[in-house]
Amino acid sequence: MLQTAQHYVTFLSVNKLTELKNMSDDNRNAWTFGFTNGAENWNGRLAMIGFVAAIAVELITGQGVLHFWGII
Repeated sequence: MLQTAQHYVTFLSVNKLTELKNMSDDNRNAWTFGFTNGAENWNGRLAMIGFVAAIAVELITGQGVLHFWGII
């Protein structure tokens, strides 16, 4: 009897964890304000796009980004 009860509690815990994971996946890419997982994902994505754009400008023009904009 005791072993059955332990498995039952474990089963309920796994179901609850699965529910929580599914809830967080639904809102993962939403635009939210503050230090949230979605905000950090978007920050990383936009940083990667900016880095690739800077490399592309340097390869195409032969100048650094600051020289290209006329800052230096």
